[in-house]
Amino acid sequence: MRHQRNKTIALCIDVQERLFPHIHNNAAVEQRIITLARGLRILDVPIIVTEQYSKGLGPTRAAVLEALGDVQPIEKITFSCCGEPTVEAHLMSSGRHTIVVFGIETHVCVQQTVLDLLAQGNHVVVVADATSSRSEMDHTMAVERMRHAGAIVTTVESILFELLERAGTDTFKQISQLVK
Repeated sequence: MRHQRNKTIALCIDVQERLFPHIHNNAAVEQRIITLARGLRILDVPIIVTEQYSKGLGPTRAAVLEALGDVQPIEKITFSCCGEPTVEAHLMSSGRHTIVVFGIETHVCVQQTVLDLLAQGNHVVVVADATSSRSEMDHTMAVERMRHAGAIVTTVESILFELLERAGTDTFKQISQLVK
């Protein structure tokens, strides 16, 4: 199944200041998250942003928040975003059932969210190169588990071009510039 942007919403999970320095390959992951966020905005895909216990883990990283645009992060204390009623309400009211998921940590909040979204009958796309954990092994095993559970696992560039659908437009030029 190919994904369409008018049926897609994105979920950026817990890319926060105090945890991020401990994340495996953090500089590269942050750049991919920024590229993905900018691309989704160009494609007019709505983005929900969460923060896990921001008092302890700090706010969303400034560069990521800037790339996400005019969004207000939703505070949560449950690992799964589906345990937070405000996130659930945003997802349900969107009428979109393809959910692009990215953020940290892959083996905790991302994985639990993805498993819950799949259980609800959503089509879930995990952007593997825009997710990470403190440990590379935790990240790898979580991606494998989510794939076996039914999530589509892809990359930033792949999902952006899939949602774009065609070349020869101003939007194509903008997306092409982002991924260079």
